Amino acid sequence: MKKYIPRLLDDVLKRRLELYGAILIIGPKWCGKSTTAKQYAKSVLELQNPRTRENNLEIAKTRPDFLLEGEKPRLIDEWQDAPMLWDAIRYDVDNTGLKNQYILTGSVYPQEEQSMHTGTGRIIRLLMRPMSLYESGNSTGEVSLGDLFNGIKDIKGISQYELEDIAFFCARGGWPSAIDVDHEGALIIARDYFDSLIMNDIKSVDGIERNPQRMRTILRSLARNICTSANLSTIKEDTSYNDAEISEKTITDYIRTLNKLYVLDDVEAWCPKLRSKTDIRTSPKRCFVDPSIALAALRATDKDLLKDFKTFGFIFESLCLRDLKVYAQSLDGDVFFYRDKNDLECDAIIHLKDGRWGAVEVKIGSEDAINEAARNLLKFSNIVDTDEVNKPSFLMVITAGKYAYRREDSVYVVPITTLKN
Repeated sequence: MKKYIPRLLDDVLKRRLELYGAILIIGPKWCGKSTTAKQYAKSVLELQNPRTRENNLEIAKTRPDFLLEGEKPRLIDEWQDAPMLWDAIRYDVDNTGLKNQYILTGSVYPQEEQSMHTGTGRIIRLLMRPMSLYESGNSTGEVSLGDLFNGIKDIKGISQYELEDIAFFCARGGWPSAIDVDHEGALIIARDYFDSLIMNDIKSVDGIERNPQRMRTILRSLARNICTSANLSTIKEDTSYNDAEISEKTITDYIRTLNKLYVLDDVEAWCPKLRSKTDIRTSPKRCFVDPSIALAALRATDKDLLKDFKTFGFIFESLCLRDLKVYAQSLDGDVFFYRDKNDLECDAIIHLKDGRWGAVEVKIGSEDAINEAARNLLKFSNIVDTDEVNKPSFLMVITAGKYAYRREDSVYVVPITTLKN
């Protein structure tokens, strides 16, 4: 058995199991949901096991409670294959009042979800993303977001990686099976995920046949517009070159399908109280759950990124946003972005549930770019109404550079490969 690589979701999962009767871990295929769940389960029901699948699905239709028998907590892996189990689990948790009873995993929204009880208060959802660089062992973790939120001012760190390595991390992605694999093998795994998504997974959402080539074209357009607030008309304009008959309604359906597969992971806009009357743009920023999906959609490699720094910049931002979301989740927070009508922006706002927040700009490039990002952060922090919102715990520029340090203006400069939660 391959040794388990600890995930930052572990502590979140353990705490939720203490508080609730059932936990549902959702997220894209191959991100490690089942492997993590098995670390805490004492019995397992694998609904996709070909040897028992047909029999278990028949039992689920008539006596779903039979499938819940086993030592607790019991893992129901890929539960959406037998959605009638949801209400059985909800009923059992409600009836017994016990905690730490069930762990469910799911890689796609079930077709019957509309008719199911919500499970509010009984079944809690946790989103699992692919591995961050800290989890995959590609960040030293010398700079802690938690420390910065707690008021620690002094930081230091030295990245162990060059720009070529960062490009490879983007192309490889955070898929656990691609970690500790040779360069070529890791890229093959990332591309295979994309191909499986196109050829197989889009059919599993609702049984409707969708055109793989059309899905590929839409994914390519989303990749071209990654980390922007591109609207449907922009996506339609992109895709119509190869598919003149495509409509915005069709694009919406395909994007909805990708959301149900947890492939897309858009960033919502942050809307603080401002001292000025500046209008805030609220359209979400389009992102994938992992940057490797964008590169696969573009049919690009890590070497291609090194020849196109504009594209590299957007893909690098996607990598950083993925990691920040993983880190924020472990700190009981969320990641947003800010942009107003004057194009003043922050690539990421990390907002904790207790009201603390930090602002982040992502820059892959030069010292001039870092200086500009720092000025934008300072300008932004000055327009936030701190009578209504807490003062920022930190302002940070995330880079692909070598050193982590605190500037004279108190803005932190941090290589992504020195960061952790």
